[in-house]
Amino acid sequence: MTSQPRRASAPPRRARLTRLSRRRSAQPKVVALGGGMGLSASLAALRRITGDLTAVVTVADDGGSSGRLRDELGVLPPGDLRKALAALCGDDDWGQTWARVIQHRFQSKGELHEHAVGNLLIVALWEQLGDHVQALDLVGKLLGAHGRVLPMSAVPLELQALVKGHDPERAEEVGTVRGQANVALTRGEVQSVHLVPHDPPAVPEAVAAVLDADWVVLGPGSWFSSVIPHLLVPELLQALTETKARKVLSLNLAPQPGETEGFSPQRHLEVLGRHAPKLALDVVLADEAAVPDRDSLTDAAKRLGAAVELAPVAEAAGSPKHDPELLAAAYDRIFRMHGRIGPWR
Repeated sequence: MTSQPRRASAPPRRARLTRLSRRRSAQPKVVALGGGMGLSASLAALRRITGDLTAVVTVADDGGSSGRLRDELGVLPPGDLRKALAALCGDDDWGQTWARVIQHRFQSKGELHEHAVGNLLIVALWEQLGDHVQALDLVGKLLGAHGRVLPMSAVPLELQALVKGHDPERAEEVGTVRGQANVALTRGEVQSVHLVPHDPPAVPEAVAAVLDADWVVLGPGSWFSSVIPHLLVPELLQALTETKARKVLSLNLAPQPGETEGFSPQRHLEVLGRHAPKLALDVVLADEAAVPDRDSLTDAAKRLGAAVELAPVAEAAGSPKHDPELLAAAYDRIFRMHGRIGPWR
């Protein structure tokens, strides 16, 4: 009599998440839009559940190492592109070593002070190859990145904001604040943002990725300086409006000091809707502990055509950072529950 094979114990959550894509005959094509640490959090989660992932990154940064390279060489600011590539690095020794290397900043008393290694590598390849997309693809290949990184536009952009009360002595006056770094730190109430030039060309590969996607993920991130700018590139907004992909908006865990001080979750949706009134969403994802008024958020989401999904996606209690595994689990559940073609198997 043959013995029955022993039933293996259930794998830990990390193993289950990393094996999800292996059990599917077709992985979802996902495009994530944003910039900075918010996009990095989303990418770190999404790479756990799909192998067909593209990041479309804002290029309006004008501070720090990116700002210096932009001013000196007239190039796209590489910082947010570098952060996205680092987030796509694998959890093995190769991926984590390269993630640390490209994020490393020099400390010196000279010109290299605070420049990030990855910024210099990206700019060097831009100059060598003369092609933004080819250079970023090559860096991704070197790092073993689990996805592709694209700039949203091939020209450096300036972010400008209309801000009420930026001058504390003129609380009711609306003035213009120029530059992404200044917008992020503004003390007034941001009314709206726009880009200079006003109609920048989108990178064709970014437009094609959005049109070909199964899912588009927008956010989390700095609302006026990382999330909304994608909606201000005409060709990219048109693609977001016309694509058959479903769209999920991931809300921040807390208002950002400065540009969204005092914002409720529903107000984030309202200002996004004002900047892109024709854009419809399918799902709004929020951390359940960060939504004090669920009815108001539900109403605001409905005006954008979206359902609200609440899930625990933050790190340890009180942390303003997303937990990659919890966020991955939330995205995976949304993709399976709201996907037009049903669960991937």
